[in-house]
Amino acid sequence: MAGRLQDKVAIVTGGANGIGRACCVRFAEEGADVVVADLDAEQGEETVRLVRAAGRPARFIRTDTTSEADCLAMVQAAADAFGGVDVCVAAAGIGFGGYVSGKQWRREGSPADWHVTRQTLDSWQTVLDVNLTGVMLTDRAVARRMIEQGRGGSIINIASIYAKRAPASSSAYAVSKAGVWMLTKVAALELVKDRIRVNAIGPGYIETHMTRVAQENEEVMRAMLADVPMGRLGRPRDIADAALFLACDESSYFTGEILHPDGGYFTE
Repeated sequence: MAGRLQDKVAIVTGGANGIGRACCVRFAEEGADVVVADLDAEQGEETVRLVRAAGRPARFIRTDTTSEADCLAMVQAAADAFGGVDVCVAAAGIGFGGYVSGKQWRREGSPADWHVTRQTLDSWQTVLDVNLTGVMLTDRAVARRMIEQGRGGSIINIASIYAKRAPASSSAYAVSKAGVWMLTKVAALELVKDRIRVNAIGPGYIETHMTRVAQENEEVMRAMLADVPMGRLGRPRDIADAALFLACDESSYFTGEILHPDGGYFTE
């Protein structure tokens, strides 16, 4: 039986680990050819192996999403390898200025140092460059190709619960993700005439490298889960399943929306 993305071509930024990797594998299970875009070549190639193990072809391309040239090359690689692009998940992101893809989230200093009045300008700018400008550059490079192809498509931006609820000591991250949510709505309006749907996912607390340090601290975990009625962290697969819905025809009447796989975070 054909999968829900049978013979579609998907690009996933941040595809080397975490949510991005889960999307790559989930899409392959449903029949997609996958371009894995990330800065981490070693882990990116591991994602390629996992996609191939799921029965679909894949290609890794090293991509810095803050570079317009890299984003254009990423889209061209999809066209060269697989004939175009039908779906994109913009999942590349960082939690703070010194974060490295695939590494544990462990910021130096204390929460007092992350206060909006003390955060360094370099850290602020780096987070916005990756989390917001990088998503914009990804979206528009993909959208331009989709418009040229003339067959529409689906773009899915990874935002956060913090796009809508402000956390203390994470100003740059929250502002960047709120920007992703607004970018999603604007892009949806601008691209609807080209049959390109643009939606977002705002994950809650998920089991990834970014939350691993928190997972190792019982007190921190207790505080996090106090806001989650389901009482557990989500898994990357949970987000990939939401992305699959937004990528396939089952969500054909969705655009400019945000889904929150968050364990009930927004019910309280």
